[in-house]
Amino acid sequence: MKTKVRRSTERGHARHGWLDSHHTFSFADYYDPDHMGFRSLRVINEDRVAPGGGFPTHPHRDMEIFSYVVAGTLEHKDSMGNGRQLKPGQIQLMSAGSGVAHSEFNPSPGEPAHFLQIWIKPRTHGLTPSYTEWHPAPGTEGSSKVLVISPDGRDDSATIQQDAEIYRIRLAAGSSVGHPLAEGRGLWLQVIRGQLAAAGEELAAGDALSAEGAGHFEVRAIEDSEALLFDLR
Repeated sequence: MKTKVRRSTERGHARHGWLDSHHTFSFADYYDPDHMGFRSLRVINEDRVAPGGGFPTHPHRDMEIFSYVVAGTLEHKDSMGNGRQLKPGQIQLMSAGSGVAHSEFNPSPGEPAHFLQIWIKPRTHGLTPSYTEWHPAPGTEGSSKVLVISPDGRDDSATIQQDAEIYRIRLAAGSSVGHPLAEGRGLWLQVIRGQLAAAGEELAAGDALSAEGAGHFEVRAIEDSEALLFDLR
């Protein structure tokens, strides 16, 4: 299994007053030809939005866009009529398809919002726009590995228009979890908090590790940790 580490300190960084954002892949004014994405995964932005700040209404098309809330509250509104406030551990996924406009704000007057915004290229262009969410089911808060996004929406996961499966990983210090990676697929592990060990590497918050080649992928927690694991065609 071939692996590669992407360190948090190597990411692009933008600060716009109300927004503090780190870019794992090239985005906006940050351009690195060696980091344009991984398979269908195109954007991972770790955003911290000041109280009352946010992204005003803007358009998207032909992209699967989801946000994973780490702390605080994220308010989503879009041209399909959806309006939601999401809390930590929840996900909203928007299939922009043929075209949609949305805004994302931190509605809190005093608490920052911290979330990951992630873009995945769809299986085809011109799809009908759609919106879906994932909320943790009762009893799954302590589960080490939970499917949160899939192409068929199984196990109450949010539905994505791509051959991609995304898992939330939560591990207590000293515990571990495995993932079988099939031939022809790639894996991306994005650490949200804590410290993990995988493929002989130690990974801190903001770090990532990619893997390609069939085999068993094992993740061990050095301290209490949270991550997203992407299994991509």
